[in-house]
Amino acid sequence: MKKLVLLLFMVSASFSLNAQITTPQPSPAATVKQVVGLTDVTLEYSRPAMRGRTIFGDLVPYNTLWRTGANKNSVITFSNDVIVGGKSLKAGSYAIFSTPGESVWEVTFYSDTENWGTPQNWDASKVAAIVKANPTKLAEKVESFTIAINHLSDNGAHLVISWGDTKVAIPFEVPTDATVTANINKVMNGAGAGDYYAAAVYYLSADKDISKAKEWMDKAMSLTEKPAYWQLRQQSLIYAKAGDKKGAIAAAKKSLAGAQEAKNMDYVKMNTDSLKEWGAM
Repeated sequence: MKKLVLLLFMVSASFSLNAQITTPQPSPAATVKQVVGLTDVTLEYSRPAMRGRTIFGDLVPYNTLWRTGANKNSVITFSNDVIVGGKSLKAGSYAIFSTPGESVWEVTFYSDTENWGTPQNWDASKVAAIVKANPTKLAEKVESFTIAINHLSDNGAHLVISWGDTKVAIPFEVPTDATVTANINKVMNGAGAGDYYAAAVYYLSADKDISKAKEWMDKAMSLTEKPAYWQLRQQSLIYAKAGDKKGAIAAAKKSLAGAQEAKNMDYVKMNTDSLKEWGAM
């Protein structure tokens, strides 16, 4: 009897050890980190596969709340306050739920991120924002469920949900301009060459007051003993946009000479193209 019990114990232990084998998950986890302007955006979600199934209207029913993925909630985190689909959203983490429809989706940002699937008890007080979006049909099907951050600009991007033959894009805005402008205003009283240069280049790229950009660039150059060719390149662009073609050409020629000396062919080409455009070559 003792031998039988010992044998059963050994068999049980053997199965227990075998059960510790790790296998791939059917809906593997994914993490996406993206800087949008000056805002850190992080996505954490799981990626189920299509596997020949019809997704929306079948596997995922229309007009029914969906976890937007698989396993634990899909979660998005913003480091700054943002505007999503015209709705204000405070900095923080949110579960992404959606109600797919044939012509309109409702995407919900929910402050409780610790659910497995949809919440057992829905709490309306935890709904931070609900955004409506129109789905579009894809020419090429997406096999693995995907949430991405695309259409990047300094001031925003799109949160894009794709699976099967369907894509939904939700635009969001980040407070880049307000943050940068506040920093510029704070720093300018005791600004150095680098601050003036950064502020001028930002005003150029953000299509803000070009006269102010030119003023700051001139100040930066006056405080710089030997401007680099890439700094002179930006100076030429600011001058050109401000309508000072003569100054733009002079700065571009200096930038071109510096780029040739440094053997930076990208800057050689950019300056050459600009000089041709401005009638100097």
